[in-house]
Amino acid sequence: MPPAALSVHLSIGQAYAWSVFKPPLESALHLDGTQSALPFQLAIVMLGLSAAFGGTFVERNGPRWAMTVALICFSSGFLISALGAQTQQFWLIVLGYGFVGGIGLGIGYISPVSTLIKWFPDRPGMATGIAIMGFGGGALIASPWSAQMLDSFGTGHSGIALAFLVHGLAYAVFMSLGVFLVRVPRTAKPVADAPSAFEGVQVSARSAVRTPQFWCLWIVLCMNVTAGIGILEKAAPMITDFFADTSTPVSVSAAAGFVALLSAANMAGRIGWSSASDLIGRKNIYRVYLGVGALMYLLIALFGDTAKPLFVLCALVILSFYGGGFATIPAYLKDLFGTYQVGAIHGRLLTAWSTAGVLGPLIVNWIADRQESAGKHGSSLYTLSFSIMIGLLVVGFIANEFVRPVNARHHHVPAPREAADAQRQQPA
Repeated sequence: MPPAALSVHLSIGQAYAWSVFKPPLESALHLDGTQSALPFQLAIVMLGLSAAFGGTFVERNGPRWAMTVALICFSSGFLISALGAQTQQFWLIVLGYGFVGGIGLGIGYISPVSTLIKWFPDRPGMATGIAIMGFGGGALIASPWSAQMLDSFGTGHSGIALAFLVHGLAYAVFMSLGVFLVRVPRTAKPVADAPSAFEGVQVSARSAVRTPQFWCLWIVLCMNVTAGIGILEKAAPMITDFFADTSTPVSVSAAAGFVALLSAANMAGRIGWSSASDLIGRKNIYRVYLGVGALMYLLIALFGDTAKPLFVLCALVILSFYGGGFATIPAYLKDLFGTYQVGAIHGRLLTAWSTAGVLGPLIVNWIADRQESAGKHGSSLYTLSFSIMIGLLVVGFIANEFVRPVNARHHHVPAPREAADAQRQQPA
């Protein structure tokens, strides 16, 4: 199961490497920075929406169906984008990569979650962390690979089209491994002192969205993602601005290396922190994400421009929390709502990601632009936005404190056939 999940998540994780295509697209199709970001922004929005609306179908039809849909949509998105680049029709790239590919992102992202939890009921945080780690690490593969293709094919519209075409075909082959490998456990694995995947509280997706716990976790995820993506989306220019007025400015290559480090921290946090949540509990680990994350932002705002190691260390910690928050949330949902429809519940919760994907970059970029227009420069461009991020993390911390066990009136009472199916899947 972990290789099946990774084959999908390492593929759709290419979304974090979209910035590689921005400069050549802007040059070849005469776009500005806002326009070239549109396919990525739409893809993130569609990720949340398709996960929300498709989560129930994933639960109903199983992970193989979901991975097949993700394969078709994600690969087709690249093929449509290739046509758009070749014909110099930017709207086709937006349609392909943003809309169609974004649907593949959402369905693919949630496809292995509930299945992994059922395979590893004793370590749900680690299990989902292994899969979702791939989404954070996908850019480590896609960034150099895409850059090499553009160097080989050229950065004109034909070269970009050929790169998109190769992406679409290669990812179709790689994601098919997940389709062939994925299995739903017929019998829960007997593990000493481990809970069955079917024991405990079970809440349907329809009932879950009516509980205060769901909306508290929605706020928690949205605040955590907003804080992380605010740095991730503007990482290279941010570190350059912070040290532009010092005796040791940051070079372009060093800024690119900083972005690679952030991707590594994002990936490591997904498996490391989510595994830690199995030991110390989900609520406690989110106290770390949100509380320590606010402290890291405060240190950057106050002292970040005085020492590069401090700036880099704090940013790496924030990005590890960003990744860890994504990987831990499915296990948190499982603890509160059970495994009955955890994939569908997770999909609905990912609308918080769609919101944060717009909110985080908007806060950082809009404020930085206004500060620059006012004549400010260096770290002062980001002081206000970092203060806002601290406030958002505090809001998320408070929301996490309100999370309590789900009231019994929301518990799902299985029909006779469901109960019999669950009983057959209990360990002997």
